[in-house]
Amino acid sequence: MAHELGESDWGDWLPRAVADADPDTVAVWYLGCNGFVLKGRDGTTVFVDPYLGTGDPPRTVRTIPVPFDPSDVAEADAVLATHEHSDHVHGPTQAPILASTGATYYAPPASLSVVGRERWTDEWGVVEDQFVEVEAGDDFDVGEFTVHVVETNDPDADHPVGYVFDHEAGTLFHGGDTRPCESFADLGQRFDLDLGILAFGTAGLLPDKETGEPTYTQWYSTETQIVEAARDLRLTRLLPSHWDVWKGLTADPTALHHHARSFDYPERLELAEIGDRVDL
Repeated sequence: MAHELGESDWGDWLPRAVADADPDTVAVWYLGCNGFVLKGRDGTTVFVDPYLGTGDPPRTVRTIPVPFDPSDVAEADAVLATHEHSDHVHGPTQAPILASTGATYYAPPASLSVVGRERWTDEWGVVEDQFVEVEAGDDFDVGEFTVHVVETNDPDADHPVGYVFDHEAGTLFHGGDTRPCESFADLGQRFDLDLGILAFGTAGLLPDKETGEPTYTQWYSTETQIVEAARDLRLTRLLPSHWDVWKGLTADPTALHHHARSFDYPERLELAEIGDRVDL
């Protein structure tokens, strides 16, 4: 079955590291794919696009470990989805976190449609009150974070959004699978973005869903596109994501040093592998 929950051989060390952390500012852990968990100095914990599935072989073949089991997550205040694709809205990953922690799930309309089709409330005991629909232009608070829902450009998704996390220690942007977007220049003027997370990958030949024939596929920004988006957003630090997960679409994020060095932004590149922590 496609996108089944994978079995982790990492034990519970990563959820424990998050739970035990006492950051001075905001700590950010990379979960692989486009998943992240943020924890503020007051303990507010937010997951964005966590995905612990195995993909849909042979079309999408996971190349990285499954870092934890969702049942090992003891604390979460919110889970956020950027768009409806299976590696961003994944019931076997996200619903158990919601059920065990009582966290609120924020997602755009197409993502919540997936939740309804997969019957999360029936299959995992999540309650309707935990779901909040968002769209670009919305703002909401999660503990010590003020979250701004912003426009993005993901041509393969319906109702994609990004999130700007405002915290007294700094500001973080998660763009989902966005490519460069006309609104990013205004966004870069509006916010002083300390850390920006942008999806990065190569194009490749993946089996077509219907025919199985190798088909030219690009889902994420190329080297040039990700630097263009980072420049418009005026990012202090660019953290590339999603480059590690799918066989045939992986990329080398160190190459971005060469692409970015002639521009004022991003000021520097922040590289993280699955399980790594960075701080604002």
